[in-house]
Amino acid sequence: MDNQQENNNQIRKRKKQRRPLNINIGIVIFVVIGGYILYCLIAYMKSSPVAGYEVKVGSLTQPATFNGLCVRDEEVIYAEEAGYVNYYTREGERVSFGDLVYSVDSSGELAELLKSAGTDKNVMSDEDFTEIRNDILAFTKDFSVTKFEPVYDFKYDLQGTTLKLSNLNVLSSISNSGNGRLGNSVKMKNAPKSGYVVFSTDQYEDLNAQDITVENFDKKNYEKKQFVNNELVASGDPVYKMINSEDWQVVIQTDEATAERLKEAGSVNVKFLKTQNSCSASTSVVKHGEGTFVILSFRSYVSTFATDRFLDVEIMMNEKTGLKIPNTAIVEKEFYLVPEEYATLATENADTAQFGVQKYNDKGQIVVQYLDLELYEKKDGYYYINAPEVTLGDTIVKDDSNETFTVSKKGTLIGVYNINKGYADFRQITIQYQNEEYSIVTPNSNYGLRAYDYIVLDASTVEDDDLVYQKMAK
Repeated sequence: MDNQQENNNQIRKRKKQRRPLNINIGIVIFVVIGGYILYCLIAYMKSSPVAGYEVKVGSLTQPATFNGLCVRDEEVIYAEEAGYVNYYTREGERVSFGDLVYSVDSSGELAELLKSAGTDKNVMSDEDFTEIRNDILAFTKDFSVTKFEPVYDFKYDLQGTTLKLSNLNVLSSISNSGNGRLGNSVKMKNAPKSGYVVFSTDQYEDLNAQDITVENFDKKNYEKKQFVNNELVASGDPVYKMINSEDWQVVIQTDEATAERLKEAGSVNVKFLKTQNSCSASTSVVKHGEGTFVILSFRSYVSTFATDRFLDVEIMMNEKTGLKIPNTAIVEKEFYLVPEEYATLATENADTAQFGVQKYNDKGQIVVQYLDLELYEKKDGYYYINAPEVTLGDTIVKDDSNETFTVSKKGTLIGVYNINKGYADFRQITIQYQNEEYSIVTPNSNYGLRAYDYIVLDASTVEDDDLVYQKMAK
């Protein structure tokens, strides 16, 4: 009896062991989903957020650069007697009626007195040194190794400042010493009116903006005479000139279309390349012979450019409109080139195409795999592709033909990384205009961008197909 019961127990155990395993599909799916969520959570915690940027329609203004001719209300002042000239004001400085400008020494007596006064008594004040320091700082700020002409202007400017300060100090010292000889042969000359003093002439002082011709822009015939201290002049010689008004003009030479556009604008924003200052100017147009000229009229900065006859200016005039994106988002990328006849498209403007690529199977046999690959651009009869399934040297088969093409050509495209789908997807762009910070690109182009797409703000922070956790740039 016991043996029978033991046999029954063994039979029941074997049946239990042979019972098939019942797998709950719901639990398996739950585990897989949970594992994926856990993986994404860990990846999210380890990853750094990528700054995104929403593409919007915008515009940039394209600057045009011109070399202009300055026209001012200028009056040349002539010497009333012969002698040695010494100046007591700085070039470009505004003087009032009756202010001391220069002296004429008919005998050379003042030069000897200045010399005999000695440099040890010529002590400059803190204000004097501040004036000289400001001149130097202004020059170093705008200095460019490609333009040497301003160095000469700075030389004369600094020389005029130091000599003015030196002459005034020494002259004051001589006057305080009670030297009676000073008034015998030295004539002090004061300003006949208010204005800005300039110690040079160039024969353009009587030029009117309405009368400018093409020949006036020819710098080969341009001469500028600079006046210096202790120079001997004859009666009737020019000794300096005055700028009598704050109003002045810069005349530029343009084509008729540009002139008409500027005339219609009425006023434009002008940047002076010498100082990088900008201000508004009213516009008018005049024509002489074959020349078309635009007159830019100003009411400020006349003293800043008092010594300049020719001036480079930049006018913001050609506005470009399109998709506005930051330059940091732009990247250059290499692609394989495949002739368009080797692609099979579902529709004419499809973003993907099918290519037949020869591959080796597990048995070492050549087979044709048909791959749906993303298209990035079509140019000069070639499609630009980039996929891990296609490498250099692969053979692509033409559909319904025995013709083949070996992948060997490469080309580069400029683009951005689109992140609409949560990963970095390269999109080709066509730049219409670009400045230091932004670019205007063609909207709604094939394989390109559209308004309100999201792109990576800094293209250097991602690679192709990277999963992107984005934060929006402000």
